[in-house]
Amino acid sequence: MAQVIPFKGLRYNTSKISDLSKVMTPPYDVISPAEQDRFYQMSEYNIIRLELGKEEPGDDEYNNKYTRAARYLKEWLENQILVQEKQPSFYIYQQQFSLPNGNTYTRTGFVGLVRLEEFSRGVILPHENTLSKPKADRLQLMRACEANFSQIFALYDDPEKTIPMLLKQYTDANSPDIEVEAIQGIIERLWVVSDASIIAQIQESMADKKLYIADGHHRYETALTYRNERMKQNPHHTGDELYNFVMMMMVEMEDPGLIILPTHRVINGIKNFSKEEFLQNASRDFVIEEHLFSGRTLKQRAEEMDSLLTKKGSHTFVFYDGNLKSCHVLALKDIEIISERLPEHDMSYRSLDVTILHTLLLEPLLGIGKEQIANQEFITYTHDLTEGVTWVEEGNCQMAFFVNPTSVKQVKEVSLAGEKMPQKSTYFYPKLLTGLVINKF
Repeated sequence: MAQVIPFKGLRYNTSKISDLSKVMTPPYDVISPAEQDRFYQMSEYNIIRLELGKEEPGDDEYNNKYTRAARYLKEWLENQILVQEKQPSFYIYQQQFSLPNGNTYTRTGFVGLVRLEEFSRGVILPHENTLSKPKADRLQLMRACEANFSQIFALYDDPEKTIPMLLKQYTDANSPDIEVEAIQGIIERLWVVSDASIIAQIQESMADKKLYIADGHHRYETALTYRNERMKQNPHHTGDELYNFVMMMMVEMEDPGLIILPTHRVINGIKNFSKEEFLQNASRDFVIEEHLFSGRTLKQRAEEMDSLLTKKGSHTFVFYDGNLKSCHVLALKDIEIISERLPEHDMSYRSLDVTILHTLLLEPLLGIGKEQIANQEFITYTHDLTEGVTWVEEGNCQMAFFVNPTSVKQVKEVSLAGEKMPQKSTYFYPKLLTGLVINKF
């Protein structure tokens, strides 16, 4: 199963970079152009220059954001802005964060290198489809820099909790090597573990485990492509070269801080929409209840809708068109309805709330199919129910469908079945910080 090894990571030299919060970013794929500008201005050594460099006028094959990233990396190493660990290490990575409900959580995992495996081997399992454009971008960066700047986020199943207990023993007994509050008030902690005994115990415990990709499908597939390129180029390939591995953050599936946020669908641009006709058609497959709001403020209405979702559970949606008086709760009458519609799919896929929403409501009743979703038409996504309510009530959008989050158990089941979830099914929160540790190969 999964082969996990320690590595000599590159980290920012704290004798030269006094404030690490100025050089870290979220993952590249959630950074807007405005945020990219802000990270550029924070520090000349911000990781953004490596992970998501700017395109410049006159860029060509020989001078572009990828070659500049490689040059920055070389210069930062020469000037000891980045320094390499002396011993191969695992890195315990902990994030402490709060959700809007006020609850505080702590998510703990460890960062190491994982041997790249084709998905067909069943050792490392995906749950998302990927797009060619992001993979082409990441491949050019990997070719230029020969490095992983950010970790792929993966889950493992450890019923005995052997590894979580090992990690806890270490973090209880040792102060973190890094503690930084960089983004959204999240406290990020990193412990460097070079103790050979602990490393061996982690490796032994991981040897019989599968890994489920939570976040980073594009980067994983890119790393596979890159490995295959290097294999062909290297006549002395042994399989132990570092390009055969990729940097991952691994978290146990029942970690108390493992949170998936819901991804609500907010709709706009549907011509000639009739609420009455929509609800009438939806009533074929759903039991529909109108909920009259007791609260008078937007915040109170949002709280009521959130409470309805929690109370009703899976296969239930809240439909809201911004009328201020009421919303509608749509509950699937029978799971067999979706089974008959999608017989070619595994039950793990059919029973996902987002599958039911798209297959029985958005596509047949609103005309929002796979092509429209791929072209980013009609739907805006938000993880914040209150934000969705605001958009609808202010008239920026026509309606919203609020959903419950996908569970970690469902991620595992879909992955094991060899299925791929619909787009925007999972949003693991918080995102991993980029810049804590780099894998150079």
